[in-house]
Amino acid sequence: MSSSTIFPLHAVRTLALHAQGLASGINATEEGTLKETSDVDSTRVASSDVIFNTIDGIGCVQIDTLQMVHRSQYLALWSRLGTYEIATFDELQSNQRLFEYWLHAACLIPMRDYRYRLPVMHWYRNTDGWRREWADVPENKALLDAVMKRITDEGALRGADFEHKEKRAGSWWNWKPAKQALEHLFNEGRLMIAGRVNFQRLYDLPERVLPAWVDTRMPTHDEMQRYWLERSLKAHGICDPKLAGTMVQGFKRAEAAALLKQLIDEGTAVQAQAMLADGETHTLVLHRDHLDALQQAVDGTMKAERTTFISPFDNLLWVPRRDVAFWGFRQSLEAYLPQEKRQYGYFSLPILHKDRFVGRFDPKLERATGVLRIKAIYLEPKVKADDTLIGAIAGALRDFMRFHHATDLVIEASTPKLLAKRLVRAVLKETDL
Repeated sequence: MSSSTIFPLHAVRTLALHAQGLASGINATEEGTLKETSDVDSTRVASSDVIFNTIDGIGCVQIDTLQMVHRSQYLALWSRLGTYEIATFDELQSNQRLFEYWLHAACLIPMRDYRYRLPVMHWYRNTDGWRREWADVPENKALLDAVMKRITDEGALRGADFEHKEKRAGSWWNWKPAKQALEHLFNEGRLMIAGRVNFQRLYDLPERVLPAWVDTRMPTHDEMQRYWLERSLKAHGICDPKLAGTMVQGFKRAEAAALLKQLIDEGTAVQAQAMLADGETHTLVLHRDHLDALQQAVDGTMKAERTTFISPFDNLLWVPRRDVAFWGFRQSLEAYLPQEKRQYGYFSLPILHKDRFVGRFDPKLERATGVLRIKAIYLEPKVKADDTLIGAIAGALRDFMRFHHATDLVIEASTPKLLAKRLVRAVLKETDL
């Protein structure tokens, strides 16, 4: 790669999507090798290996509680795989292939990465940081010991298992203090999440959750940071050097910059000049493992061809401002805004079509009736609602309905106005409802 090369915007977008398994469909087979398809194959059922390899390829998936449709961790996989069995996903945690801990936020992480979260657990246990003052109160120390004893004696328990209806002396017989203790012990690594029941965490001892093969040697701080910076670079595909470590919560920018310079000096990371959505040339960075993919994107032998919908918490959107820089699209999660301040809706999902974000919609699954209700769908300015785009979005909507076991579709409003009617007609025309 010549230092004078300026990479085109379409190649930058394609590489970012490819690294995230969103360029041309699934990028993880049961053997972990690349296999790309442009269309959702609704007849294929993704195996646990395919689901695991997809998560491993993007580093982790963020857990979130919002469920206007399926929760974000499930949507992230649907965006890449199409319809799959959620129970197969959940088994990856109960079968000890994924573990739950803090990374970008609360995430499900491949078990082989457990070693590189140990320093964070150590920080929670041995500093004056988060909640240390609470944990040092004698009554709370007794609570922590009591919670540990119950789980040691009884096995995995939920927070609700510590609720007592009868009145007892001492404030920690209520559910909330026990839940605080469980979360504190989880942060310290003295408890792990063995799985979930109706989305409630099951807390258990690490020795009953960790597989025997997991490396539990404490890495140095530098080893941990290098590991996560490389993991982040691979997952991002290509990004602004200042934002290379943003897969990991709390990665200090100055520290990431110093470490990135080392990776560049040794050739593990590579800088590249590229044209971005503002029409200007920018310096970006990528892992050397992505160099071949970048050239394929330039040559057109690898293209972004998939149409899908993206969760607001999706890994693709973790790099700050990359939505605007690469796609000229500003993603907005408005769930935490007052209704009068929302522009697009409570939980709007961006619509990815090939290498562009072409719009967004605000869905709600009415589980009792099987209706997928879209309160509003918007195309971006200058996006033409031609038959090809309508067909592509309708195809993704059909599979989105299948994934949610929805039997009817209602679109209340759209921009442009005729978009709703055309989409409903296109979806229902080819769907057995």
